[in-house]
Amino acid sequence: MRHIILPLCLGTALAACSPGADDSSADAPPAHTAKDYNQAINDIARPEADRARDAARKPGELLAFAQIDKGEKVGDYIMGGGYVTRLLAMSVGNDGKVYAFQPDEFIAFRPEYATEQDDAVAPYGDEEGNPGRVIPLRGPIAAPPFPEPLDTIITVQNLHDLYTDNEPEGTGAAAIKALYDALKPGGTLVVVDHSAKDGSGTTDTNALHRIDKQTAIDALTAAGFVLEEESDLYAQPDDPRDANVFDPSIRGKTDQFALRLRKPA
Repeated sequence: MRHIILPLCLGTALAACSPGADDSSADAPPAHTAKDYNQAINDIARPEADRARDAARKPGELLAFAQIDKGEKVGDYIMGGGYVTRLLAMSVGNDGKVYAFQPDEFIAFRPEYATEQDDAVAPYGDEEGNPGRVIPLRGPIAAPPFPEPLDTIITVQNLHDLYTDNEPEGTGAAAIKALYDALKPGGTLVVVDHSAKDGSGTTDTNALHRIDKQTAIDALTAAGFVLEEESDLYAQPDDPRDANVFDPSIRGKTDQFALRLRKPA
């Protein structure tokens, strides 16, 4: 079930919301569905390790929630092992671009992140090894060097990393501003992350790798984003939200929030 943020019809606007009013929804583009992304999900460049995670990560539903279209310019912010990057590569088509960003800080902590970035990009390049529709980017976590305005940015299970003790004070605000500035007017930011207990703020980002959903929303809207839609796509009501997300008892079954926010046009 999705929770859509819509303005209320009040006062004289009630007439416009009546059954007899003109319905502009007839001109709206068709809704995105998971099956629209079957080609991306079945891409032969996706390794078996990705496919093994699909049941939990629901790639078609995620792409539909993000409303990814052919020809778009999309950023994968903190790409990690490249799971989302590979899905985006086919979703944007031949005329689109995916900018796969790996922070310098992550590579310094775990050099394998650099290799994983190279491996994720390679299948979409030319015979000489030059990048094609997927462009690798590296830089400071708070200053991703996206080279052109983007239609969409996706960051999955990473927002909490901006608020750990590993990052200087203010990294979260600086990084969110950078994402806001990187989007076209009207562009969207999709955020998925592990839920902490309500009201816990950022206190669990270090020990548990979780962040309170409302704290995330407050930080994102403070930068100018407008919350457009929430989804319970990754809801796990049985998760007590008090264990480290890498704990074997909960790994792959954590309660997660999914948000789509828009930069005003």
